[in-house]
Amino acid sequence: MPTSTPLLDSIELPGDLRQLAPEQLRQVADELRCATIDAVSVTGGHFGSGLGVVELTVALHYVFQTPRDRVIWDVGHQAYPHKILTGRRERITTLRQGGGLSGFTRRAESEYDPFGAAHSSTSISSSLGMAVARELAGGDHHVVAVIGDGAMSAGMAYEAMNNAGARKTRLLVILNDNEMSIAPPVGALHRHLNGLTGKSTEHSSPAPAGGTLFEALGFHYVGPIDGHDVDQLRAVLEAIRDDEAGRPVLLHMVTEKGHGYHALATSGDALHAVAKFDVETGVQAKSAPKAPSYTRVFADSLIAEAAADDKVVAITAAMPSGTGLDLFEKRFPDRMFDVGIAEQHAVTFAAGMATEGYKPFCAIYSTFLQRAYDQVVHDVAIQNLPVRFALDRAGLVGADGATHAGSFDLAYLCCLPNFTVMAPSDEVELMHMVATAAAHDTGPIALRYPRGEGLGLDMPARGQVLPIGKGRVVREGKDVAILSLGGRLQACLSAAEHLHSRGVSCTVADARFAKPIDEALIRRLVRNHQMLITIEEGSIGGFGSQVLDYVVNNDLARAGFVMRTMKLPDVYLDHDDPFKQYERAGLSAADIARTIEARLAQSA
Repeated sequence: MPTSTPLLDSIELPGDLRQLAPEQLRQVADELRCATIDAVSVTGGHFGSGLGVVELTVALHYVFQTPRDRVIWDVGHQAYPHKILTGRRERITTLRQGGGLSGFTRRAESEYDPFGAAHSSTSISSSLGMAVARELAGGDHHVVAVIGDGAMSAGMAYEAMNNAGARKTRLLVILNDNEMSIAPPVGALHRHLNGLTGKSTEHSSPAPAGGTLFEALGFHYVGPIDGHDVDQLRAVLEAIRDDEAGRPVLLHMVTEKGHGYHALATSGDALHAVAKFDVETGVQAKSAPKAPSYTRVFADSLIAEAAADDKVVAITAAMPSGTGLDLFEKRFPDRMFDVGIAEQHAVTFAAGMATEGYKPFCAIYSTFLQRAYDQVVHDVAIQNLPVRFALDRAGLVGADGATHAGSFDLAYLCCLPNFTVMAPSDEVELMHMVATAAAHDTGPIALRYPRGEGLGLDMPARGQVLPIGKGRVVREGKDVAILSLGGRLQACLSAAEHLHSRGVSCTVADARFAKPIDEALIRRLVRNHQMLITIEEGSIGGFGSQVLDYVVNNDLARAGFVMRTMKLPDVYLDHDDPFKQYERAGLSAADIARTIEARLAQSA
């Protein structure tokens, strides 16, 4: 691997790259891989996917006239080399930091990012939209979508290919086949791709006699080719670029996630995401956890419930490690189902299992469940099926930013009839809520919990079933009532302690349930305090809206009584340190105390 980067140093923008001779591209690729490794060693972030497309990145920007020609990267995990080549090298060590570069493609960041992407499987649809718009405008530029084999498991990719193949629109889709998403890919497509690449395994099947799946959908199929041979890539891309047939083309290239970095062999996820690390040894600078993560607590709790009830099953949409279900699978391999990147299918698949008396836990990040909202409504809620939703990464998530924040689940679930929605304030409460969900057979139920570590509390062997819709008081006071839902409880207790030192006595309650709300607790808090304030890690329309609606429509607010709601602001919060994010959101302990003091001062 090069220790200096003379060719890369001469490249500010792709136009500079295109001034080089073709025989220099291999050196550019080697230097770009080195620069990517050096950058991520400083910042951490998504890693293996970018290393796998270094040669493709060089070839694309060499062959096509970007940004006039559009290149759309699906998901955007793999776009760090692209950012280095498109004028952002000097800022590359600000990746995923406050005020720095996004970890994904972002339209506001560069004209070389024609479409923002952080959730998968959108590239073909957006590219087709751009290509059709080009036709309407009489343009002649090229549109290229780059999508991984894991992302091709999502229904949206097939919907777009079906549409593109029928229209015969000039469009290039590059399928980056690396046999790896965050986890190894699953499904029949994976077997089909193995057959096309000539791999003889239990997971392969030969191409049908009539051609490939892609040809059946109306695409001209090219490949498979070696995605790490930059010379071959350049030649093939030039031939496709100059083809006058004006048709949709699928280029199938085979790559290795994490290619070119020696620590790949020791990584189970092909270095999908890493902390800061030492380039020579590959050792990541991970601090020892002070407490188990909420994800781990959920997994352990679900395993305990499954050990006691053989009807408990687990479902994930290509995120076994991210949701902790890889641990569940080790214990119960026949009761864990990874359906691929297909959240809509995951939800309705869970609904089907629920109709047969099973207890499905559908574990999906809060932000990803948004992709399956219609299924949540029609296939689960309207039919009142007891599907259990475990929503990881609720609230703000730090370096992944707005696209991955779980900001809206309280609003989009609490408005649905038949739903029960819970949010634990600590890891013991999470264990209780997993047990509660397992025991709840009268309709759909969701538990949402944050990213990161718990508080380090002593854990019981198994959770206790909570009474539905009942909260708890954790600190008694007489002046102000703070009603917290979820992970801000410790901030609320800190605010109460500060206010106590200022002569303001606070009751602090843990709501536990966003729906149904604890009406008796709310009545008590309103009756016995001059002010009630709700705290939640969610957007407007969530828990505070439920409480406010109940107080107003039941005429509980008397003369002189004050109510306030504190929630996430009506903006998308960019990537940053989580502590700073909550400060920017106005949900820190100091913000809670200031809000209460300011309102009390107005009433004095």
